[in-house]
Amino acid sequence: MDGGPRVPKQRRPGSSAQEPAALRFGVLGPVRAWHGEEPLSTGSPQQRALLAALLLREGRTATAPELIDALWGTEPPLQALAAIRTYASRLRKALGPGVLVSESGGYAVRGLGEGALDLAVAQDLVTEAEQARNAGDLCHARDVLNRVLALWDGEPLAGVPGPYADAQRVRLDEWRLQLLESRLDMDLEQGCHAEAVSELTALTAAHPLRERLRELLMLALYRSGRQAEALAVYADTRRLLAEELGVDPRPGLRDLQQRILQADPALAEPSAPFAEPAPVAVRPAQLPATVADFTGRASFVTELSQILASASEAEGRVMAVSALAGIGGVGKTTLAVHVAHRARAAFPDGQLYVDLQGAGPRAAEPETVLGSFLRALGTADAAIPDSLADRAALYRSLLDGRRVLVLLDNARDAAQVRPLLPGTEGCAALVTSRMRMVDLAGAHLVDLDVMSPDEALALFTKIVGAERVAAERKAALDVVAACGFLPLAIRIAASRLASRRTWTVSVLAAKLADERRRLDELQAGDLAVKATFELGYGQLEPAQARAFRLLGLADGPDISLAAAAAVLDLPPEATEDLLESLVDTSLLESAAPGRYRFHDLVRLYARACAERDEHPPSERTAAMSRLLDFYLATTAGVYAIERPGDRLVDDLAATEHPGLRFTEGTAALDWLYSEAAPLLACVRQCAGTERLRRGVDLLWAAKDLTESGANSHQYETTARAMCEATEASGDARAEGRARTVLTDVLLVSGRIQQAEEEARVAMELAESERDATAVSWVANNRGLICLHQGRFQDGKVLFDRAIAGLRAAANRPFEATALGNLSRAHLGMGNIVRAVEIAERGVAAHSEIGRTVRLANSHFALGVALTRAGRHKEALSQFSEALGIFRNHRQRLWEGTTNFRIAEVHLAAQRPAQAAQHAEQALALGCIGGDRMRGNVLTLLGRALAALSQVDRANACWREALNLHEQHNAQEADIVRALLAPASAA
Repeated sequence: MDGGPRVPKQRRPGSSAQEPAALRFGVLGPVRAWHGEEPLSTGSPQQRALLAALLLREGRTATAPELIDALWGTEPPLQALAAIRTYASRLRKALGPGVLVSESGGYAVRGLGEGALDLAVAQDLVTEAEQARNAGDLCHARDVLNRVLALWDGEPLAGVPGPYADAQRVRLDEWRLQLLESRLDMDLEQGCHAEAVSELTALTAAHPLRERLRELLMLALYRSGRQAEALAVYADTRRLLAEELGVDPRPGLRDLQQRILQADPALAEPSAPFAEPAPVAVRPAQLPATVADFTGRASFVTELSQILASASEAEGRVMAVSALAGIGGVGKTTLAVHVAHRARAAFPDGQLYVDLQGAGPRAAEPETVLGSFLRALGTADAAIPDSLADRAALYRSLLDGRRVLVLLDNARDAAQVRPLLPGTEGCAALVTSRMRMVDLAGAHLVDLDVMSPDEALALFTKIVGAERVAAERKAALDVVAACGFLPLAIRIAASRLASRRTWTVSVLAAKLADERRRLDELQAGDLAVKATFELGYGQLEPAQARAFRLLGLADGPDISLAAAAAVLDLPPEATEDLLESLVDTSLLESAAPGRYRFHDLVRLYARACAERDEHPPSERTAAMSRLLDFYLATTAGVYAIERPGDRLVDDLAATEHPGLRFTEGTAALDWLYSEAAPLLACVRQCAGTERLRRGVDLLWAAKDLTESGANSHQYETTARAMCEATEASGDARAEGRARTVLTDVLLVSGRIQQAEEEARVAMELAESERDATAVSWVANNRGLICLHQGRFQDGKVLFDRAIAGLRAAANRPFEATALGNLSRAHLGMGNIVRAVEIAERGVAAHSEIGRTVRLANSHFALGVALTRAGRHKEALSQFSEALGIFRNHRQRLWEGTTNFRIAEVHLAAQRPAQAAQHAEQALALGCIGGDRMRGNVLTLLGRALAALSQVDRANACWREALNLHEQHNAQEADIVRALLAPASAA
């Protein structure tokens, strides 16, 4: 036969008017056929070989000699032609009429519908992926390539005999590897290097001589901060190529090694930045002077300049209107004036400017402004009409045929602006306002945000002087951060410092560090941040003003609509109307649909207004209490969904106000993780208040935030703050629970000594307060600490105590989890059979409850016990169950730990490639146990790589593991030193 499938560019099998419904074929795996969802028999291997040869002919006719050559090559049987005819007859009956046709002494497959052959589907998808990549849409291209790769179902043309099938298998396998390399290349372009390491490790083990995969692995490791391993991959590759082929690595691989050695900064960038558009020429006009120290805003300057330039394109086809909105002090006027000066050359017939005073109590009237504009355009006073409509008509007539730029600054609303807009092509208008002018038809809307940190520091430096800032760069960063990166605040702070030569930057930073005094410090001459905000606040309706004040009381980066409704004690619909109206005034920002946030300085101002204007003052306390109740009630509901039957929720503080109710786990977890930052901020705000106990209970109920690894640092900071607050308050019950929570955090991060200290105090407090829930919880935690310390008998005693307490409280889910921990204690004492039996009891107890996150813990414990018992296949089954549940419940650290245990099993079963792959996944995800566990994972990965003859990379892993273990004085350091000893001797 000639050729075969022209991979990756192939035509579909031909189609005709007669198309059998839902007939499908697969060649990217075993050769198969389906009618709808019903599989069809494709007969003997030789019969499948005939079908494959015809499918891959792309609808063209294959002659009998070609088919004989495809099936048997140069040594066909005597009855080869008869056999071909028999196979064709059987296939025709199986596939139905009109599919396999006889033509000119040969055969062809015809009449197939769109997408009938998996290979044709793959071709179309690859084309789509290439188009997406060329268009810069890497995300879509990756998704499409993943769909392509998912079409492979094992070895292509599996089990099909004959030389033609052998050749096509090689082609299709090579094509798949090329597609896989393309997808991995895009992974790295999008910054997914940590995730790619695991897959690349397995692929390089399977294809050790494929240099492109080695190159991608080196780049992924380097971008993951693992430079030594990246260089070790090169060393392994060079040695392997020399030993196997007697050649050196290709130039691209050598060049990458040199760039890694030189720490080339370009290697750390997933993709190249876009070039900045060329700036628009600047020419002065009758506009307010642009500030000499204008800084940053490059993207906005470019965007607005392009909009204005479009008004003066060939034949002046458009009248451009851009409306800039943002809070007071964000630099709307400064930016608009700067852009107007840059665009002056495009508007040779003049530039008009007016301050519409929209933020003040008496905004400018459009009639008055039009009178001024008409005079500026050369109209005599006697010729200016009296009415607004007539003035607007004359104004538009005078602008006809001209190219004029109009800057309408500080507008109140769209109604004030509409009469002042030019009506002719070739003209343009820039509008600034605190209101978002969504009702200004045809306007290009721009929401101006605060400066980036780099822009803010550059502005501060321009005013203060480079020498002073360079000497105290950190203090300067503290100053601009305290200013919330708001241009007006930065300008005021910098101006104060510039006029006081005896002050250092640190002195100014210290003054701004006091939040209660910060707004008072941010004033200089006639500039004051507080006065700017006061203008906006003074225009609010009473309900808006109340919402503004009370919402400002809550810490956290943002607040959800449901939480805001709790603060305001209003229905969600009414709350949304109020919040959206505040967004329109720019006093509140829309962080995302259904989420809102304050600028830091606006929040301080809102709190000052609450202290000054909220009556009675007790409403402030009530609002924060409602918010806490909302979080506690909702979080308890999430906990109950994640851990049905767990009695902790019955022992939390009571709430007076309801929270949200969820019916399934995905929505519940979505809520918990999206609310993590404001929820933890609410807990911290309970310190020093009567809400302290409820705050501690909220933190306890939200424990998934630390075990998942998603918010571990914030959670720990909050737990420590609550320990200090409860100790200061003298509330022993609350302190015992706070220290119980902190013990959990320390165990997750692997700080065992600190965990032991906290658990000891927590137990004393819980026992003194007869807090049975906390006693059982701490007993379990102390048992876990004993496991880490190798005190297995002590751990058994503690787990027995925890189980007795949990059984007395009828807390079966937690009891089952404690059984899994007890199993590990028995393992440590060498009671392997007993350990397996206890772990199996834990799984059985949890299985009765349902597929919950704690069932995963029990599967995990049983997997550990079965591993020790040498029952590797059963252990993998248990770990697989645990992994799926942990992944569904977003327990990333537990997912990583389970991958580590799976890697242990694979290595014990002498499957080093699989062990390396799962160890890489554990490193990418992180593990329960912090740096100590990371060291253990690296040690295991090194063993797997050594078994794969990747010695240099294995040594790199072991060196990193040794460094981690030595930092924490871990006993595992001796094991790693022994592994490295042969390399040192060599």
